Amino acid sequence: MCEKYFELCVYPADKSELFSDFLLEFTDAVEESGKAIIARSCESLDVVEFGVKEYAKKLGIEVKTTINQKLNEDWVKKYQESVQPVTAGNFYIRPDWEKPKDGFIDIVINPALAFGSGHHESTYGCLLMLQRYVGVGSRLLDVGTGSGILAIAASKLGAITDICDTDPEALKAADDNFAKNCVKYKNSWTGSVVAAPVKYSIITANIIADVLLAIKKELINALNEDGILILSGILDKYIKQVKERYAALLLIDEFGENEWRTLVYKR
Repeated sequence: MCEKYFELCVYPADKSELFSDFLLEFTDAVEESGKAIIARSCESLDVVEFGVKEYAKKLGIEVKTTINQKLNEDWVKKYQESVQPVTAGNFYIRPDWEKPKDGFIDIVINPALAFGSGHHESTYGCLLMLQRYVGVGSRLLDVGTGSGILAIAASKLGAITDICDTDPEALKAADDNFAKNCVKYKNSWTGSVVAAPVKYSIITANIIADVLLAIKKELINALNEDGILILSGILDKYIKQVKERYAALLLIDEFGENEWRTLVYKR
């Protein structure tokens, strides 16, 4: 454990959840406190601060940042104590320092170490939709798998899963989480849906709207006839564009929480 650590405070004018997700990819732990998003690491956060500012410029969002160095008071333990398990339908998503819950399908994901933990509305929506549409033997691809949480959930419902992500570090995290949950995927690759080796009965893509718009053709081509496509990570302001782009498919289900939407299509 480091004697001192760095603390980066980000004060976004809007869309705090976007900055939380961004910071989780580059730091050891992220916490929302009042109007600030706090990231902590034993390593210098100067580069991360620069990345936050550049990310904010692309989003057109104003941010203020500060960096301080502090004595270590076991902030990892404090962070762990602040993380609460999440219930999503029949799924119980918990960090490994929490106990399973009777009567639920157990999923173990450590938020401080992962790229998705079920706390975000878009992941939550996908977890609910998986329970409606995944059956035993379903062939499923999770595009942009991140922590692997959606593919792990589908595997626990009886699906045969493949995973892909453009970030090799995400695939490493997914590997660890699959092992932690005692389930296996069939195929894994660095890249996107275009490299899919087969066609699928279900595809999940919990990414961002811009990417969903860009890879529409590839997602549809990878679906079986009558296949199900679950799209998430869509902010309200992009929902019209996404629906127009995927109008050739049949919209059969939709879930929304706060400003995030999950759409389910059938080919």
